[in-house]
Amino acid sequence: MSRDHTSRVGFFTDTSVCIGCKACEVACKEWNLLPDDGFELLGMSFDNTGGLSASTWRHVAFVEQPPERDSGVRWLMASDVCKHCTHAGCLDVCPTGALFRTEFDTVVVQQDICNGCGYCVSACPYGVIDRREGDGRAWKCTMCYDRLHGGLEPACAKACPTDSIQFGPLDELRERAAQRVERLHADGTAGARLYGADPHDGVGGAGAFFLLLDEPEVYGLPPDPVVPTRDLGRMWRYAGAAAVAFLAAAVSAFAGGRAR
Repeated sequence: MSRDHTSRVGFFTDTSVCIGCKACEVACKEWNLLPDDGFELLGMSFDNTGGLSASTWRHVAFVEQPPERDSGVRWLMASDVCKHCTHAGCLDVCPTGALFRTEFDTVVVQQDICNGCGYCVSACPYGVIDRREGDGRAWKCTMCYDRLHGGLEPACAKACPTDSIQFGPLDELRERAAQRVERLHADGTAGARLYGADPHDGVGGAGAFFLLLDEPEVYGLPPDPVVPTRDLGRMWRYAGAAAVAFLAAAVSAFAGGRAR
């Protein structure tokens, strides 16, 4: 990728070819110097991180589905990450300007400006952004902002051995993803669908979207995410109109009282 980048970039994660190796998790932690999350397995799962957090910016979910009739157990694996939303609630509510939209159209937290207020945590419809224990500041995926400046792809995509995680211009990724879904449907995988690729969804489309093989809830993803600040502009307009109407009524009442 060249430095004279002009188009929006993002991630396309094709879960149909994810093998659950967690190379993306390891590469993310190594490049970004993220602390470990402990090394205890969660129940009977091979997952020791459990979900996205302030210290885990890529998380590979292991979903074991019970057998149906004569079929065996089906494993679904998916590498989750911050969605870098078009309409980012975390960005909207940050009072210090710690969160900003980069020239690559990604959303990044500046730790030297974050005051740990936590507003961004509750504003994320995916539950991605988090505050680190003992630190208090908010942390999340930066899409390897420093690597992008150097013309490199993010560490997770670089490390993925199956190209489950693909990085590039977002428009190109969406076209590629749509073609991939068509091929899967033609091959009999009827459950294949895209998640986060629709620019008209509740977050205006995600900068990191996914090909899923089942309903979003199966993967722990909200089925219809909506950024909490989506209607903020309209609410302010209503509030402004109400204030003007109230002021006009007050002036009218005052003027009428003086006339009497």
